[in-house]
Amino acid sequence: MPLTLEDVVQLDGDALDRLMREGHPIDEGALEEREFDGVSLNLPTLIEKLTWTKFCKVFHREHGGQLRGWNCKVEQSPLDQPWVLTQKDGRPVTYGHYRVVSPEGYRMPRPYGRGLLLDYGKGGNPRTDPSARVRDPIVAVNPGSSALLLGWSYLDLGLTTFSTPSFFVLRRGAELSHVAAPPRVV
Repeated sequence: MPLTLEDVVQLDGDALDRLMREGHPIDEGALEEREFDGVSLNLPTLIEKLTWTKFCKVFHREHGGQLRGWNCKVEQSPLDQPWVLTQKDGRPVTYGHYRVVSPEGYRMPRPYGRGLLLDYGKGGNPRTDPSARVRDPIVAVNPGSSALLLGWSYLDLGLTTFSTPSFFVLRRGAELSHVAAPPRVV
């Protein structure tokens, strides 16, 4: 029986680690022009209270063929309620832009290279934005389906990498509702 978002949300850090290691390849084409409902997992309680639980990741294929994306702020509500994008001046509030790349050639503190990688250093974020050091390997939770993804965040500090406790789960959501330009051209 395939796992659901509700199943994954219940897992502890060790189980999330096993699921990432055993994860499945992702059909990149299944991500294009889609929004994915996201849930932060395994964060320390204090950090979770200071940040958010629900968010949205968006994937868009550029005219040149590159798949890129960004995060959107979402109104915080129980997980059984719809994901509603936070708006400012009639547009979704976006942050943390990234490019979707192959994990080959990336140094990772954990062996999570079965899927794809979100590289925030190539996403056009401001040079002073700490998110430019973030890398998110993502895998499909269920074999043969890119409808439910699991990700994990680590920092690439140049000479070394640094593990975080932060996992997240993504459930295929709505079709792309908006295109956000990166904060700066890369």
